[in-house]
Amino acid sequence: MNKYQFTFLVTEEAQAKDVKEVLSGFETKITKEEKWGKRDLAYSIDKNNAAYYFSWDVEIAPKEVTALKTKLNFSGKMLRYLLLKID
Repeated sequence: MNKYQFTFLVTEEAQAKDVKEVLSGFETKITKEEKWGKRDLAYSIDKNNAAYYFSWDVEIAPKEVTALKTKLNFSGKMLRYLLLKID
């Protein structure tokens, strides 16, 4: 399993649970969770001027990454996300 840093923005804090449910549908393991809190956005996204920031370290099976990205793109549960591979 490869290690990734998964950072995402949601409009409400409780939506992080929904994101966790999306991840649980794949072969993933969350190793570290950080909540950065509510912050103002540099520009509005879907008419939102602030969002809750979360950063998680996750382990994902290589074969699951593409399917997970597709699911995240169409889930609509978050404003934006970034999935970076950690060496």
